[in-house]
Amino acid sequence: MGAEDKSVITAEIVIVGGGIAGLATALGLHRSGLRSLVLESSDRLRVTGAAFATWTNAWRALDALGIGDILRSHHVRHQGLVTMSTEMGIRTSTIPFMNKDGSGEHEVRCVKRKVLLETLAKELPENTIRFSSKLVSIEDSGHFKLMHLADGSVIKAKVVIGCDGVNSPVSRWLGFKKAAYVGRSAMRGYAVFEGGHGFEPDFMLFSGHGARYGILPCDETSLFWFFTFVPSGKDKQIEETPARMKEFVLNNLGKVPGEIRNVFASTKEDDIICSPLRNRAPWEILFGNVSKDNVCVTGDAFHPMTPDLGQGACSALEDAVVLARCLAEALSDRSVPDNRHPEEEVEHERIKMALKKYAKERKWRGADLVGTAHVLGRIQQSDERVISFIRDKFLSPILAAAVVKRTKFDCGQLKTASIPV
Repeated sequence: MGAEDKSVITAEIVIVGGGIAGLATALGLHRSGLRSLVLESSDRLRVTGAAFATWTNAWRALDALGIGDILRSHHVRHQGLVTMSTEMGIRTSTIPFMNKDGSGEHEVRCVKRKVLLETLAKELPENTIRFSSKLVSIEDSGHFKLMHLADGSVIKAKVVIGCDGVNSPVSRWLGFKKAAYVGRSAMRGYAVFEGGHGFEPDFMLFSGHGARYGILPCDETSLFWFFTFVPSGKDKQIEETPARMKEFVLNNLGKVPGEIRNVFASTKEDDIICSPLRNRAPWEILFGNVSKDNVCVTGDAFHPMTPDLGQGACSALEDAVVLARCLAEALSDRSVPDNRHPEEEVEHERIKMALKKYAKERKWRGADLVGTAHVLGRIQQSDERVISFIRDKFLSPILAAAVVKRTKFDCGQLKTASIPV
């Protein structure tokens, strides 16, 4: 195959993708005493995406990774979830996250993606991330995998972890189909008010007229917003320029107060992005190969989902902790190997079993999140008169409770190791 003619770099664990899933997995492994190499196709950290809702389950994962308090200091805690109908112009439900004294079982904040990625990267050992490293193909080589990169480099790995997003080459290698377009798109934006935005720290969720959107304060001066919609043929041109995106959003907000409209009007065009929404069918997650041999996937490469639960990044953080724990248990096993088999073969079997354990532990969680998000999105975004009426009059508290219920998950702790300097 010609690999012998090239310089081959050897690494114990290779993580493909330097986004939230990849860096969190690398940090989980580092906390557990395991080194990894992160391959990032870009030439720097990818900080687009502005921010995302970070629910209780994600804070448990961030605490397990040892960076929860660092991030808390940069982001305001939300006091509740408020839903509103943009057809009737009324509040339809309120779910408090905290008691009057500030206590409560739900911890919700809106975390800036840039802050999270930079915090994760700062906690990793030097040279953990290899930028400008685009994966081209994966090749079997005994108990190892050879990772062929676009620059001609070849990396030999004992473990390969795909954290490479919704269009993951690693997930395709495992046999997953390309994530399916769900017929909806999402715009995301970030508004900054130097003198303070003046909003209470609430997660504000709006739905009606076939659109669904939300506003989340990150801190006292910045707000993150998202807007999901069903594009028609003529709407395709909207996604071509931020100016058209902004105009489209402002024309489809429905009945909302002026201060809500001002959030979108005040957003700079350079801070608006739009992307089609994709997911993977729950049965594909349950019956597909989340792991095969010494290869597995996490995050969007594993369970791409619509944003209707706000659990995409949160569940990726859960994946990172669970996977790091499974691999640490396997690779720190110092029991006497079977003399009938080479030590390399025994270790390979331990890795395979660790990845299978991870897959078994995460499949049902991933399938539930994907399926629930899809159903919620369809109901909340429907513009059919009957469904809209039932949703706004009766279902809003139930739908909001379904969102909050999924945030109670606990991914557990890591068994931290003494890390050599």
